[in-house]
Amino acid sequence: MFENFSSSLGEEKRFWIGRKICILSAALWLRENPNIRFNRRCRSGMVKSLKPNKAVILLQGRFAGHKAVIVKNYDDGTRDRPYGHCLVAGVAKYPGKVIRKDSAKKQAKKSRVKAFIKVVNYNHIMPTRYTLDVDLREVLSPDALVTRDKKVTASKEIKKRFEDRFKTGKNRWFFSKLRF
Repeated sequence: MFENFSSSLGEEKRFWIGRKICILSAALWLRENPNIRFNRRCRSGMVKSLKPNKAVILLQGRFAGHKAVIVKNYDDGTRDRPYGHCLVAGVAKYPGKVIRKDSAKKQAKKSRVKAFIKVVNYNHIMPTRYTLDVDLREVLSPDALVTRDKKVTASKEIKKRFEDRFKTGKNRWFFSKLRF
């Protein structure tokens, strides 16, 4: 239960081998025994899966169940938001099903896409295996959310890029409604 460690000062210290103190005691032990390697299970060895251009599904809020693309991620957080979050651009209104007998005007109307821009907590998104090769970084910057005018112009540009992507037939999965 208790483990004895001698620090560099020479005094004897006892640490409870528990959840949080495990890291402290391991750090002290490593300082004393630098040549010995051990498995660091306390630290997460997760692969970073939330990268820009990764398709994600939003889990909370107004756009829950909608698909989005990560534009910029903040793993360590910012001063305003001290948690991991990302800037996403997604599909607010999915395009309809186009039939052969539809007129050109009706086809154009059905293939419209409505986009949204949002800053989302990592806990509220689910990453998928898909990536979108649409470069939205030059269109959407973090300061685009500061004023309403910038946000509207950025969302219109994103809407254009999404519609072009949909009309070329690439990334079909991204533009289909999630059925659940």
